Amino acid sequence: MNTQALEATAKRIVADGKGLIAIDESTGTCNKRFAKWGIPQTAETRRKYRELIVSTPGLGESISGAILYDETIRQRKDDGTPFAKALVDVGIIPGIKVDTGAKEMAGFPGEKITEGLDGLRARLAEYAQMGARFAKWRAVLAIGDGIPSQGCIGANAHALARYAALCQEAGLVPVVEPEVLMDGAHTLETCSEVTEEVLRAVFKELYSQRVTLEGLILKPNMVLPGSTCPKQETVDEVADATVRCLLRAVPAAMPGVAFLSGGQTGELASARLNAMNVRFKSRLPWALAFSFGRAIQEPALEIWHGDQRNAAAAQQALYHRAMCDRAARLGEYNAAVEAGNRDNAPLAVSTLEAAGSAR
Repeated sequence: MNTQALEATAKRIVADGKGLIAIDESTGTCNKRFAKWGIPQTAETRRKYRELIVSTPGLGESISGAILYDETIRQRKDDGTPFAKALVDVGIIPGIKVDTGAKEMAGFPGEKITEGLDGLRARLAEYAQMGARFAKWRAVLAIGDGIPSQGCIGANAHALARYAALCQEAGLVPVVEPEVLMDGAHTLETCSEVTEEVLRAVFKELYSQRVTLEGLILKPNMVLPGSTCPKQETVDEVADATVRCLLRAVPAAMPGVAFLSGGQTGELASARLNAMNVRFKSRLPWALAFSFGRAIQEPALEIWHGDQRNAAAAQQALYHRAMCDRAARLGEYNAAVEAGNRDNAPLAVSTLEAAGSAR
């Protein structure tokens, strides 16, 4: 294991105000999103859409790395260039999702365990040969009546740590994603308590499996009230709760935290990340970055609609959303940036919150 190379890659992922774009949707998930817009659900259509993303002019200005899916890392552009190489050519690090999905956990109704450890060592070696330099594994934990249980938290934490150790053995930086879902009516306080408990369990297992924290990226949820909770805290209150939770549970040795969007609108995800960096960046031991999927992609997918005549406009929307997230990383996101004009007034947070609630 080349520890120096792992640490250098991890630092690069969260350097220069950039973050990750997640284009690692499984075939089923991607097809569902296509179906929403009446787009044909075929391998070729998925290839065209992902080529649109990796070929977006200027994307590397905001994006340090792209998380691909097994199908995607094997696909090529129209000119024959593998997607992984196309990303490297514009300064974006290729990554790969390696879990095989969250499945019902035996004996634990309503809870899930992420699978994919069987054969992972060989798959990681193959992905490394194909150009991947980091990997991602997602665990999902729901909040509900009596859940998440200690059994579910422990099993997922152990799987994340075993995955991370295998990644580092293969020379890939592990992106560790324990997602506490925002579905439900739970409060911000409950989400904070559960998220802290989950993070503590994950890092305990990472220590146990001898994972090098300096060569790892954490991809957690923000601390949010449940999507159906009557009380929805402000952007600043979410920022405070999230950072407070991380400071209690995440070791300083970590180079960076790249938040998942988890179903937030692009505007709210940017606003909340911005508030964290405005209020806390100078006092934190790790960088606060982003690893967004739908929050970056959705406007572009809606514009593209499966019609290549819309590709340029879709790429412009993707570029804009990524630039908004880079601005949020720098603590410079505001209403003018969202509107495409960087020379105007500070962020009208209430306006963005209202827009997010209306979607």
